[in-house]
Amino acid sequence: MLEFSPTDWQAITLSAQVAVTATLLSLPFGITAAYLLVFSRLPGKALFDGLVNLPLVLPPVVVGYLLLLLLGSKGWLGGLLAGLGIQIIFTWKAAVIASMVVGFPLLVRSIRIGMEDIDLHLIQASRTLGAHWYDTLFSVILPLAGRAILAGATLMFARSLGEFGATIVIAGNIPGVTQTIPLAIYDYTATPGGDRMALGLCLVSVVLALAVLLCNEGLVQRFRPRSRR
Repeated sequence: MLEFSPTDWQAITLSAQVAVTATLLSLPFGITAAYLLVFSRLPGKALFDGLVNLPLVLPPVVVGYLLLLLLGSKGWLGGLLAGLGIQIIFTWKAAVIASMVVGFPLLVRSIRIGMEDIDLHLIQASRTLGAHWYDTLFSVILPLAGRAILAGATLMFARSLGEFGATIVIAGNIPGVTQTIPLAIYDYTATPGGDRMALGLCLVSVVLALAVLLCNEGLVQRFRPRSRR
């Protein structure tokens, strides 16, 4: 039977904490980005779309390095935060930021697909009845895109659980501080006799991801229109 050390449990807890925080913090920005891409006449929309999806095609290590330049002590944002007494690099907050950036395109793409499937006649009817854009957003668009939002959040959570490349660059691999499940597995694979514990953490990662997928499917079925069940 597998027995995890206190450091392993810290890695498991930190992974869940990072994934939940990154997903919750990204949701408002993901919904806003998808809304702008689908319903607005934003100048330079193609460029905005490209920037949103850029982390999806860049190597995660490149994303981590760019974040390190931005948030490091000599970066313009890192220097500003340091002046306010806020430390980001090599803390668990850095792991959250890395997960947010890498998983954001998956979140936006899912929500965007859901918004594009909404019948435009419903939105036009809402507006002809005098509803403001925010009334239409909260009473029509968000409810009808709810399943897509849920699917995007699930994808982002699962992606955050497995994030490695950007996290190790910007947050490091500090046991008990920034070490998540993938980083702990990396350590065990480089340690003689660590295969058994690496496999144990892999199983934990699989169980967590599977639980999230099953939970997502249950919620999707719960909110599926009766005519489609």
